[in-house]
Amino acid sequence: MEIRRTRYNEPAAVRLNDLVQMEYVERYGDGDATPMAADNFDPPHGLYLVAYDADDRPVASGGWRAQEASDEGHEDGDAEIKRMFVVKEARGRGLARAILAELEASAAAAGRTRMVLETGSRQPEAIALYESCGYVPVKKFGYYRHEELSICMGKSLAAVPQP
Repeated sequence: MEIRRTRYNEPAAVRLNDLVQMEYVERYGDGDATPMAADNFDPPHGLYLVAYDADDRPVASGGWRAQEASDEGHEDGDAEIKRMFVVKEARGRGLARAILAELEASAAAAGRTRMVLETGSRQPEAIALYESCGYVPVKKFGYYRHEELSICMGKSLAAVPQP
Protein backbone atom coordinates (compact mmCIF):
# COMPACT_ATOMS: atom_id res chain seq x y z
CA MET A 1 0.00 0.00 0.00
CA GLU A 2 1.13 3.53 -0.77
CA ILE A 3 -0.49 6.66 0.63
CA ARG A 4 -0.20 9.72 -1.60
CA ARG A 5 -1.05 13.35 -1.03
CA THR A 6 -3.49 14.62 -3.61
CA ARG A 7 -6.15 17.23 -4.19
CA TYR A 8 -9.78 16.59 -3.33
CA ASN A 9 -10.76 17.17 -6.98
CA GLU A 10 -8.25 14.75 -8.56
CA PRO A 11 -9.83 11.77 -10.40
CA ALA A 12 -8.93 9.10 -7.82
CA ALA A 13 -10.26 11.23 -4.96
CA VAL A 14 -13.43 12.04 -6.92
CA ARG A 15 -14.00 8.34 -7.65
CA LEU A 16 -13.62 7.39 -3.97
CA ASN A 17 -15.88 10.29 -2.99
CA ASP A 18 -18.54 8.98 -5.39
CA LEU A 19 -18.29 5.54 -3.75
CA VAL A 20 -18.57 6.90 -0.22
CA GLN A 21 -21.59 8.95 -1.27
CA MET A 22 -23.24 5.75 -2.56
CA GLU A 23 -22.53 4.10 0.78
CA TYR A 24 -24.12 7.05 2.61
CA VAL A 25 -27.20 6.60 0.41
CA GLU A 26 -27.33 2.89 1.36
CA ARG A 27 -26.99 3.63 5.09
CA TYR A 28 -28.92 6.90 5.44
CA GLY A 29 -31.01 7.32 2.30
CA ASP A 30 -29.05 10.33 1.02
CA GLY A 31 -25.49 11.50 0.39
CA ASP A 32 -23.52 13.95 2.51
CA ALA A 33 -24.53 17.53 1.68
CA THR A 34 -21.78 19.19 3.74
CA PRO A 35 -20.34 22.05 1.65
CA MET A 36 -16.72 21.36 0.66
CA ALA A 37 -14.30 22.66 -1.93
CA ALA A 38 -11.01 21.24 -3.17
CA ASP A 39 -9.02 24.14 -1.73
CA ASN A 40 -10.37 23.34 1.77
CA PHE A 41 -7.79 20.55 1.84
CA ASP A 42 -4.78 22.45 0.46
CA PRO A 43 -1.77 22.60 2.79
CA PRO A 44 -1.07 24.18 5.18
CA HIS A 45 -4.78 24.47 6.01
CA GLY A 46 -5.63 20.89 5.15
CA LEU A 47 -4.51 17.69 3.51
CA TYR A 48 -6.12 15.04 1.33
CA LEU A 49 -4.77 11.49 1.01
CA VAL A 50 -5.51 8.53 -1.23
CA ALA A 51 -4.15 5.03 -0.58
CA TYR A 52 -3.30 2.79 -3.51
CA ASP A 53 -3.00 -0.99 -3.49
CA ALA A 54 -0.19 -3.04 -5.06
CA ASP A 55 -1.91 -2.78 -8.47
CA ASP A 56 -2.00 1.04 -8.19
CA ARG A 57 -5.77 1.11 -7.65
CA PRO A 58 -7.13 3.82 -5.32
CA VAL A 59 -8.71 1.98 -2.37
CA ALA A 60 -8.96 4.45 0.51
CA SER A 61 -9.12 8.17 1.19
CA GLY A 62 -9.39 10.79 3.87
CA GLY A 63 -8.65 14.41 4.50
CA TRP A 64 -8.68 17.18 7.04
CA ARG A 65 -9.50 20.85 6.75
CA ALA A 66 -8.81 23.66 9.19
CA GLN A 67 -11.74 25.08 11.12
CA GLU A 68 -12.02 27.94 13.60
CA ALA A 69 -14.74 28.87 16.08
CA SER A 70 -18.04 29.16 14.24
CA ASP A 71 -21.80 29.18 14.62
CA GLU A 72 -21.69 25.54 13.44
CA GLY A 73 -19.89 24.55 16.66
CA HIS A 74 -16.26 24.31 15.62
CA GLU A 75 -13.55 25.56 17.96
CA ASP A 76 -10.40 27.51 17.18
CA GLY A 77 -7.64 25.12 16.13
CA ASP A 78 -9.91 22.33 14.90
CA ALA A 79 -8.86 20.03 12.09
CA GLU A 80 -12.00 18.41 10.70
CA ILE A 81 -11.73 14.95 9.17
CA LYS A 82 -13.73 14.43 5.99
CA ARG A 83 -14.28 11.60 3.53
CA MET A 84 -12.56 8.78 5.40
CA PHE A 85 -13.40 5.78 3.27
CA VAL A 86 -12.08 2.34 2.33
CA VAL A 87 -13.56 0.33 -0.54
CA LYS A 88 -15.32 -2.81 0.65
CA GLU A 89 -12.81 -5.25 -0.82
CA ALA A 90 -9.88 -3.54 0.97
CA ARG A 91 -11.41 -3.24 4.43
CA GLY A 92 -9.79 -4.87 7.44
CA ARG A 93 -6.22 -4.21 6.26
CA GLY A 94 -5.45 -1.17 8.42
CA LEU A 95 -5.79 1.38 5.61
CA ALA A 96 -8.13 3.72 7.49
CA ARG A 97 -5.92 3.54 10.58
CA ALA A 98 -2.82 4.40 8.49
CA ILE A 99 -4.55 7.33 6.79
CA LEU A 100 -5.90 8.58 10.11
CA ALA A 101 -2.42 8.51 11.68
CA GLU A 102 -0.98 10.52 8.80
CA LEU A 103 -3.85 13.02 8.94
CA GLU A 104 -3.35 13.49 12.68
CA ALA A 105 0.40 13.98 12.35
CA SER A 106 0.08 16.51 9.54
CA ALA A 107 -2.66 18.45 11.35
CA ALA A 108 -0.52 18.60 14.51
CA ALA A 109 2.48 19.75 12.45
CA ALA A 110 0.28 22.48 10.94
CA GLY A 111 -0.49 23.78 14.43
CA ARG A 112 -4.00 22.37 14.76
CA THR A 113 -4.92 21.50 18.34
CA ARG A 114 -7.89 19.16 18.02
CA MET A 115 -8.96 16.63 15.42
CA VAL A 116 -12.74 16.36 15.06
CA LEU A 117 -15.10 14.35 12.92
CA GLU A 118 -18.74 13.76 12.31
CA THR A 119 -20.01 10.29 11.58
CA GLY A 120 -23.35 8.58 12.01
CA SER A 121 -24.86 5.92 14.20
CA ARG A 122 -25.31 3.68 11.13
CA GLN A 123 -21.52 3.48 10.70
CA PRO A 124 -20.50 1.28 13.66
CA GLU A 125 -17.23 0.29 11.98
CA ALA A 126 -16.16 3.92 11.78
CA ILE A 127 -17.17 4.59 15.37
CA ALA A 128 -15.18 1.56 16.56
CA LEU A 129 -12.09 2.70 14.61
CA TYR A 130 -12.20 6.20 16.03
CA GLU A 131 -12.80 4.99 19.59
CA SER A 132 -9.86 2.60 19.29
CA CYS A 133 -7.70 5.55 18.19
CA GLY A 134 -8.60 7.68 21.21
CA TYR A 135 -11.54 9.70 19.92
CA VAL A 136 -14.27 10.62 22.38
CA PRO A 137 -17.70 12.24 21.99
CA VAL A 138 -17.64 16.04 21.67
CA LYS A 139 -20.33 18.70 21.36
CA LYS A 140 -22.04 18.34 18.01
CA PHE A 141 -20.84 20.60 15.22
CA GLY A 142 -21.12 20.95 11.48
CA TYR A 143 -23.82 20.61 8.87
CA TYR A 144 -25.61 17.70 10.56
CA ARG A 145 -25.25 18.89 14.18
CA HIS A 146 -29.02 18.92 14.70
CA GLU A 147 -29.59 15.43 13.27
CA GLU A 148 -30.34 12.58 15.67
CA LEU A 149 -28.14 10.07 13.81
CA SER A 150 -25.12 12.42 13.87
CA ILE A 151 -22.23 11.53 16.18
CA CYS A 152 -19.35 13.97 16.69
CA MET A 153 -16.02 12.87 18.09
CA GLY A 154 -12.72 14.55 18.80
CA LYS A 155 -9.15 14.01 19.96
CA SER A 156 -6.51 16.38 21.27
CA LEU A 157 -3.49 16.61 18.98
CA ALA A 158 -1.15 17.66 21.83
CA ALA A 159 0.45 14.20 22.14
CA VAL A 160 0.36 13.19 18.45
CA PRO A 161 3.85 12.59 17.02
CA GLN A 162 4.64 14.97 14.19
CA PRO A 163 6.45 13.96 10.99
